Amino acid sequence: MDKLSKKSDKELVAMFSENKATRDAAFKEIYRRHAARIHAYCLKIVYNQQQAEDIFQETFIRFYEKVKSNYKKGSIAGFLVTIARNLCLNYKRDKKHTVPFEDFYPVMDQQMDSKEETYKLISMAIDLLEFDYKEPLVLRLYDGLNYNDISQICEISPENARKRVFRAKQKVRKI
Repeated sequence: MDKLSKKSDKELVAMFSENKATRDAAFKEIYRRHAARIHAYCLKIVYNQQQAEDIFQETFIRFYEKVKSNYKKGSIAGFLVTIARNLCLNYKRDKKHTVPFEDFYPVMDQQMDSKEETYKLISMAIDLLEFDYKEPLVLRLYDGLNYNDISQICEISPENARKRVFRAKQKVRKI
């Protein structure tokens, strides 16, 4: 296992052409490296713990099944986020998104400290954004991706990615 931690993502993907044991070991290492980022992305986009878990798991299942046939040269993180993004879009398309009245107008707990309160309000504000603004903002703030990576994932220009992140931040402040 220590040997695999020193290999690059591309070397690990190349191992998928070998026997099942080697493929499984490479998959475990890729999962170890990228699981936290993909899980956070799913949770921030769908804002539903159970659905995020389902999409997260399905992302890695699809990665395992399709990496040999669909992976093009690029970053593995970008490939995984693209799979997760498509699954999130399918979920959003198939389910009408509603925010309960209590979440929109939260009752503030007297015990809640201001940092926790602020974080909760920001999270709710991000959830209220349109998907076209929410996704680039999440990719930038939570995944730390640069505008070129965001543009590839969202299929927009880098300049448009920069504008959407800026506008999303403005909308969050306004909310």
